[in-house]
Amino acid sequence: MTTTSARGAARSTARATTKTTRPAFACTECGWTTSKWVGRCGECQEWGTVQEVGAAGVGPRTAAVVPTRSTAREIAEIEVEAARHAPTGVGELDRVLGGGLVPGAVVLLAGEPGVGKSTLLLEVAGNVAGTPRADGRPRRVLYVTGEESAGQVRLRAERTGTLSPGLLLVAETDLATILGHVEQVDPDLLVVDSVQTVASAEVEGSPGGPSQVREVAGALITAAKSRDLPVVLVGHVTKDGSVAGPRTLEHLVDVVCQFEGDRHARLRMVRAVKNRYGPTDEVGCFDLSESGIVELPDPSGLFLSTAGPDVPGSCLTVALEGRRPMVLEVQALVAPSALANPRRATSGVDSSRLAMNLAVLHRHVGLRIADQDVYVSTIGGARASEPSADLAVALAVVSARESSPLPPKTVVFGEVGLAGDLRPVVGLERRLAEAVRLGYTHAVVPAGRPGATPATGPSGITVHRVASLREAAHLVTTGPRS
Repeated sequence: MTTTSARGAARSTARATTKTTRPAFACTECGWTTSKWVGRCGECQEWGTVQEVGAAGVGPRTAAVVPTRSTAREIAEIEVEAARHAPTGVGELDRVLGGGLVPGAVVLLAGEPGVGKSTLLLEVAGNVAGTPRADGRPRRVLYVTGEESAGQVRLRAERTGTLSPGLLLVAETDLATILGHVEQVDPDLLVVDSVQTVASAEVEGSPGGPSQVREVAGALITAAKSRDLPVVLVGHVTKDGSVAGPRTLEHLVDVVCQFEGDRHARLRMVRAVKNRYGPTDEVGCFDLSESGIVELPDPSGLFLSTAGPDVPGSCLTVALEGRRPMVLEVQALVAPSALANPRRATSGVDSSRLAMNLAVLHRHVGLRIADQDVYVSTIGGARASEPSADLAVALAVVSARESSPLPPKTVVFGEVGLAGDLRPVVGLERRLAEAVRLGYTHAVVPAGRPGATPATGPSGITVHRVASLREAAHLVTTGPRS
């Protein structure tokens, strides 16, 4: 009897040991854990991201108490001078970052290949290098390139004029070696291009894999926080435009910036999607040329054509990119179709919103376009994605269909409803102020809520407030031309 009980206790202990040491699985994107393998993550719903990571602990755990290395102080006694923004020398980038780089901050700059990330950061590194510190010594910048050779980066620096004496360049992909260079150089700014090319010998996996990216980013963030060293990481993007690698990378860094732009257009935009030290509704505009990348404090001229004001099918609107107003030109072409199903083609305009605007024009304005091909495009690679561009798209189509140009020096903006009504837009005062600054004299805007007293526009512009799309089409096509 005693032997049977002992065998039963041994089996229970073995089962408990097996259950305790059962392997655990975790999602490489969001970190969600489970005791068994599944094909789809239960948190982020991604397929094929759950991998075995080790043994899952069972039962409560207690953390060891260690002596503290710092002393808790009252919040009013904390020094803030070390957390001030330091300008990078590129005003448009400083606008996005909230004033510049913060000591110890880690910035992730992501974008498609060839959009200009390396060119921009090389200019930033050249501007920071050589500038005096608070103690008078010149600043030093360490630029780590993992995708190009040192000679290729040198050639780009010669072309863009960023050969600064305090800019140190190293071509390296090993994490330990990079940290050794940081210890030796003691830089004031570290640029790693890119984080997907750096690997650690202590972690299995190829460079760019989830485990490697997480290890490399964690080590660089630790070095940044311990040395009050601002670090800029270049990141790759996936096909849908999101940051490549584990999603935890975006949570670890302090600032995430997206570098956007069509490779066939000159305009480049940098916008912050996460910023612990500043706003996330600012946009920086740049012009990518053969001599480098140039900031554009006033990019509205890139989005206007030179065809003249008396061309049918052209309409101007004021779009808000973050908090920055920019004048965009929407062009439309309406032509008889030889197909059973007429074509609807767009460039820079949402095709679904164009289809909705065409349906509203047919139903509430009486515009016959069922047998016509309709082409709508923006100028200069800009995107008219916000609803306030609906009225400009609709009036451009009306102008093209009737072969009647819109009145000169007129801008329009408003959201078109399915009932043919016009809905108010945000930032009306900023849009009107930008139109006045550029010399426009007339604006067509929504009338606002019923019973509300509309605010008057700024001096120098006549504001026409309309309540429906039919009224807007009649006012613009038959209004006085000044």
